Amino acid sequence: MSPTKHATSRRETPRRPGAAMSNDAMKKENEALTRVGQGTLMGNLMRQYWLPAMRSDELEAGGSPVRLLLLGEKLIAYRNPSGVVGVMDHQCPHRNASLFFGRNEEGGMRCVYHGWQFDTSGQCVDLPNIPDGEAFKAKIKATAYTAFEKHGVVWVFMGDQAKVPPTPKIEVMDAEDGEIELEFALRECNYLQCLEGDIDTSHLAFLHVGNVEPEQLASSDPMKYVVSNRRPELEVSDAPWGTTYCAFKTTEDGGKYLRFANFMFPFWSQAPQGEFETNLFSRAWVPMDDTHTMSITMTWRKRPPTFKPMKDGKELPGVAPLQLLPNSTDWLGRFRTVQNLANDFLIDREAQRSNRIFTGIENIGVQDQAMTDSMGEITDRSREHLSPSDIMIARTRRRLLRAARDLEGKGTPPPGVNDPFVYQLARSGELIVENADDWQAVYEEHLKDAVRISDAVAPQQ
Repeated sequence: MSPTKHATSRRETPRRPGAAMSNDAMKKENEALTRVGQGTLMGNLMRQYWLPAMRSDELEAGGSPVRLLLLGEKLIAYRNPSGVVGVMDHQCPHRNASLFFGRNEEGGMRCVYHGWQFDTSGQCVDLPNIPDGEAFKAKIKATAYTAFEKHGVVWVFMGDQAKVPPTPKIEVMDAEDGEIELEFALRECNYLQCLEGDIDTSHLAFLHVGNVEPEQLASSDPMKYVVSNRRPELEVSDAPWGTTYCAFKTTEDGGKYLRFANFMFPFWSQAPQGEFETNLFSRAWVPMDDTHTMSITMTWRKRPPTFKPMKDGKELPGVAPLQLLPNSTDWLGRFRTVQNLANDFLIDREAQRSNRIFTGIENIGVQDQAMTDSMGEITDRSREHLSPSDIMIARTRRRLLRAARDLEGKGTPPPGVNDPFVYQLARSGELIVENADDWQAVYEEHLKDAVRISDAVAPQQ
């Protein structure tokens, strides 16, 4: 089950939007790609999947509910006194008062306005303010969504509750309990901007290491190939899980330095930084609404460090821990970064001018965040001028639209919904090989030798 070959070559230039589409058509396509509310093209696609929504430790048994914004829907999440997680519409179906102010009781969430109570399935179980409450309560049900927990994450399914799909089989989730490191961070822009940043291979050589020279790096550090040639050749392909790319650079002895990365439906990415054999991690760009995204990174703790120290023993410029503000109870109050749009990401112009940090911004992820958030809440893609370095981005947009339209028009389930094991065959990372004339064959060969953390892998076809 390898990436599917197609006609894209290393020299192919992606279609510039304006060359084949009117401005109005481009804007409509952008709307289709970026809107995630109920009834939208992409919103319907997203609701076919299990969504990582929050950390399990945000919910305490019998504790306070948490406001949860997901795909434009305002929900509450709570853990009842027995430890079961409930996720439901924040508005009581009686008179629309917010259940965020409700009482988390043994029988379920009780609205403090008139005492109506709902269990974790949304079923009304008590109507204490009306005489015939026992007979009437069976007719009342709040909107509620199925949830499960794994590796410290609460997953939510927001589609047809009578057709709940199999749970995700992304490989990093096969790790033993305690072997997954989680990172959550709020982004102030549409999910697609974030996702596209993670599958853009050429920005690494500028945004993150634009001031680093090969002689500053250890001879064993593959980053030297990134900074010695900042113009990668690129091939892309459809894959059973979404799209994949391979970026090529030539080594000093005539071999090939390769970087593989993936987009996995509906919003997952696997960036190429790290050794292919052990690069077990995935990142979700979960749409909170059309203009806010929760970045959720799951990393195998045994994975080697992403970036190697330089020759002088120091970290790469800008490598620093992510700093978060304390969570609040606001709809957008969870996992906010200290560096953000409001403070210009604490850019240090002196560090930029002195070339200490190419961007002047600390933290690799925040450097990405500064770029994607600065595009605007939903960027106007009709103003773009895509180049050969953007073929993965163009390909992924088409893949998303095609799958969403096939779902809408034909009822075709999108990739990974009914066949979640396809994600097990997606791996990103770096390789150095003698020959890469057939990059997909190289991928398959090294995938066979890659470290696996579980035997739960579907057989290759």
